[in-house]
Formats: sequence, structure tokens, C-alpha cells
Amino acid sequence: MKYEYLTNEDLDIAVESYIAALKSEGLAPKTEKVPVFEAAGRITANAIYAHICAPHYNASAMDGIALMANKTFGATETTPVRLKATDFIQVDTGDPMPKDTDCVVMIEDVVRDGEDVLLYSAAVPWQHVRQVGEDVCAGDMILPSFTKIAPAALGAMLAGGVLEVEVVKPPVVGIIPTGDEIVSPCTNPKPGDIIEFNSTIFSGILREWGAEPKTYPIVKDIKEDIIATMKKAVTECDAVIINAGSSAGRDDYSSLAVSTVGTMLYHGIAIKPGKPAILGYAKDKPILGVPGYPVSGIIVLEQILRPVVEIMTGRNLHVQDQIEATLGRIMTSPLKYREFVRVRIGLNENGDFVATPLNRGAGVVTSFVKADGIVDIPQDCEGYEAGDKVKVTLLRPREELLNTLTIIGSHDPLIDEITDILKRENPDSVVSSSHVGSMGAIMAIKRREAQMGAIHLLNEETGEYNTAYVNKYFPDGGVVLEKGVKRIQGLMIAKGNPKGIESFKDVARSDISYVNRQKGSGTRILCDFLIKKNGLSASDIYGYEREEFTHTSVAAQIASGTADVGLGIYSAAKTYDLDFIPICNEEYDLLIDEKAYDTDKIKDFLKVLHSEELKERLNALGGYETWD
Repeated sequence: MKYEYLTNEDLDIAVESYIAALKSEGLAPKTEKVPVFEAAGRITANAIYAHICAPHYNASAMDGIALMANKTFGATETTPVRLKATDFIQVDTGDPMPKDTDCVVMIEDVVRDGEDVLLYSAAVPWQHVRQVGEDVCAGDMILPSFTKIAPAALGAMLAGGVLEVEVVKPPVVGIIPTGDEIVSPCTNPKPGDIIEFNSTIFSGILREWGAEPKTYPIVKDIKEDIIATMKKAVTECDAVIINAGSSAGRDDYSSLAVSTVGTMLYHGIAIKPGKPAILGYAKDKPILGVPGYPVSGIIVLEQILRPVVEIMTGRNLHVQDQIEATLGRIMTSPLKYREFVRVRIGLNENGDFVATPLNRGAGVVTSFVKADGIVDIPQDCEGYEAGDKVKVTLLRPREELLNTLTIIGSHDPLIDEITDILKRENPDSVVSSSHVGSMGAIMAIKRREAQMGAIHLLNEETGEYNTAYVNKYFPDGGVVLEKGVKRIQGLMIAKGNPKGIESFKDVARSDISYVNRQKGSGTRILCDFLIKKNGLSASDIYGYEREEFTHTSVAAQIASGTADVGLGIYSAAKTYDLDFIPICNEEYDLLIDEKAYDTDKIKDFLKVLHSEELKERLNALGGYETWD
């Protein structure tokens, strides 16, 4: 029988109902009192009022003389007022104002004449005097409730006689990782082992939100153990996250554990990724069942747990910057779910934002590392076409994106190495690179969605690289083709060549499994050229339709044994300790929008491209030759 989730509730309705249920159970921030000198960065639990005035006495604001202002009236540059020693009192900054004085004349304006003083300008009452309560008066509110205490506020509280402050106590959120296949992080996992890193990701997110994570030991898929750990966590924590076991597997006991210790409100939310989420509670303690895939887990925490933690911490966590961006690639979506798609953001030569979708796999946590923002696709929308305008919720500061150099095109570690060198030289520099293949670079530059594209496109008739394609797609110019590097392309095969592969013709053997690059990539075009040259057909090659987006991902498949051979660059084979059969030397060049060519970002990039430091790094990678 096909498994059906209990619910497929709309996200907004589910969150609203969840919060209402938790509040009805008494969900509210917990508080504690701390000394003011330990309160920096904490959140006030209640409004803070001054106990005393600051200053609590009338104080001299300058070094000088204190006196009654009326004794100076009439003083001018031509008719100074003469004061006797009995008319004034010498004071320093911060001194209490002497009795029967109401102003201070700065020492710089005092002219000595024996025991007397000459003043050449009149004073006004209370000049250069800090009066009682100038900073804050007793009873004044220093900070309202649920406000982050800045360092300056500490001084204001102490000046106002506040020595202890009631603040929100960080909620303790328990994290329960579950699964028979889950293992603690290590460098040598066995086949079938899944490294448990979700709790580390979740802990980082919770700390950013002002909560205190508490991770429990990994619990195997044993119903009684999961329930026991859940009971323990509910007793010890203010909220609980149970990770994995919320889906439809045979050993998924999360929903049972939630129902056993409390109430399960929803199991299944109409979002992608993250549909199997469980929303439950035990009295006023939220319990959230989170899918095991990391991206699903992050989305569920962001969309469901964040507003709950806001209530528990008194913080405003939902203020996120949004921009409008042009979509660089088609973005389809099922009508059944509301989908959250990670994107990279760059600028075109006009200064407009361009969004490029990243890998949407729920287990691809690196897509969040690379992501600059999230596109929220409504449940009733089939997606967007390339060139459409979309709203993007930013994951990085807008200012950082404005300084971004956008590169779309063919993959090569060269781009990453240049990015690292630029970052070391200038921490403000940002390079956003997306791997969409060489033809993707041509189209991106043509649509003005990037400032630079990386290409290596072979002209089958002449054997030349790139120029024919540039002439074809940019007949009126508008671009600059910058020489990049020469690199070796060839067949990557398992160490020791166990299948005895000798040439490209062997990829059509019945015992060979091939792994290809995506359509539009220069390597895919090379593959098709070699198929034609060797009198083969794509249908002869087992795995021809299997596509990867980078040279390293092709190498990883061969190293793991799921493929025998694939075309790629030598540096990728070297990284994975694979054997390599050279096939050709190709030119990997940079196509640059002419309007962007003279910008500082492009100049800095090209400077590194031709630097000795990059040459040394490429020599270490292997398989490259730089141009003179």
C-alpha cells in the first residue's frame, strides 16, 4: 500500500496554526537576571528604567571658572568685565557646580590680570554645565522590552543606577539524530555509512538565532529507544528537533515518538524540499520532526522553526532583504508544492541582479554554501522562464553582492583558484561562478546575464577553439575573447586501468560504463566530435545520457566505481588518483562583455589570471599550460 502523509497543509496556514497552538499552551520567553556587565548582546525581557538621574548632580562640562552668569553681562571685545577672586571658583570637568553658580567659562576664555580675571564675552546661564538628568532622568525608560543590549546601553544602565537586568534566557533546543546508517563524523566512512552533520548545521543556525543547542547521541532505528530519547529531551529542553525518520521508510518512528510524548499537529507540509516535516508539541514545548536530507532540514528550520524561536527568544529574526533579479536559466516547479530554490546572484554589466539556480537536490548541502539567495515559487506556479524577473530573499548582504563578479560557463578549478587569490588580496572581492557549460556561457553573455563566461568550444572543421562560436553568436561584436589557459583533455579511468581501455573507441564496448558531461558543455561537444570521428553512435555507449556538471564530479563517479570512464581534464584525474589517457590539448578562454572589460573587477581578475602565483597553483594541479 502506498504511504500517505497525514497532511499536505499550506505552509503559511500550518505555521499560523502551530504558533497559535503553542501560545495557547503558554509558549513565551523564559527569563533570568544577570549583572549589567555581563548583559552585552542579550535581549531585554522587560522595559528597563533608570533608578537615578545621570548625572545625578549639576556638573561642570569644562575646565574653567564657575560663577553667576549675570556677573558677565555687558562684556565685549572693547569693554571687558573685570571679576574679583571672590566672584568665581576654579573648576575642572566633572566637578560639582559650587553653590550660587550657574555657568562655566572655559579656561581658554579667561584672561588673568593679577588676582583678577578679564572676560571679553558674556556668558549665559547654564552654559558648559551638565545639569541633573541631562543624560537620563530617574524613571526614564532606557530600553524597551525584547531589545538587544548594545555596549553603549550598558553604560546608560549603569549611569542610571541599574546594576542588574532581566534578560531572555536562551531556549535550549534538543537535537536528536536518528538512523541505523548514521555515524559520527570521520575521515574513513564505510560504504553505507552516512556522516551525521545535520546536528552541527542545526546547532549553528540555532546559535545564530539566540538559542542554545543540545545534541543527543545518535539513536538507532529502534522504536523504544527513539521514544525514550524523545521523553528525555522533552524533560531537559525547551524545544526538540528529531532529525530523520519523518518520511515513509519502514523504520520511520518520529511521528510515533511525537504522538507518544505530546500532540502531533501536522505530518506533511506542502513545501519542497521538506514535505515530511512533523509539527508537534508537548505542552508549551515545540517538537519538530525534520527530514534527514540536509537541505530539507534547513528549509524546515527556516520556514517553520524560525518564527517559533522568535517567540522564545524575543528576537526579530524574519527581517530579510529581498531583491528583484533576472533568472538566468529556466526554473520549473511542480504545482503540488511550494518550492524554495537556492540561487547564485551576480551582476550584469548594467548593474542588474541575475539569479542562477543551483542544484536542487535535497541532500546537496553545498548548494546552501554557494547560495546567495532563495527563490520562493508559489504552490500554484509551474516555475519561471529564463529572463523572467523573480523575487530573491538574500542569504548574503546586498553590499557584498554589489561587488560581485559574475562568471557563468564551463567548469575549471582555475576559476576557484583565482577566486581564492582575489579573496586573499582583497577580502571584499566576491566571485560568483556557475557551471552551465560553454554554450551556457555564450547564451548568458548574449542575454547580458553575466560579465564573464568561460568557454572551450571546438570547431570540428578547423580544429580551432572558441573563435568560430564567438563570430557566430556575436557577429556585431560587443565581447572580448581573453586567452585563458591550454589544458589537457582525455579519458579518466580507474587506477591501474582494470578494463584495459586504450582509446576513445573502447567507450562503446559492452562491458564499459561511461559518464558524460551535460549538454552544451565543451567536453560534451568534444565527446560528440570523437563519437563521429571514430564512427560510433551515442546509442552504442552505455551511460551516454548520464550527465554531470563538473570535471571533478565525473572523476568522483569513476573513483567510486559507478562508472569506468569519462572525458575530463588531467587535473581532475590527478585529484582523484585516476589513470589518464590524453586525447587533445584544448583552449579554455574567457568571454567578457565589452562594457564590463574595463571595470576594476575584470581588471583584477585578469591580473591574477596572468600572475606567477596562479601559474604555480596550476602547475601543482597539473595538465595546464599558460599563454605567454
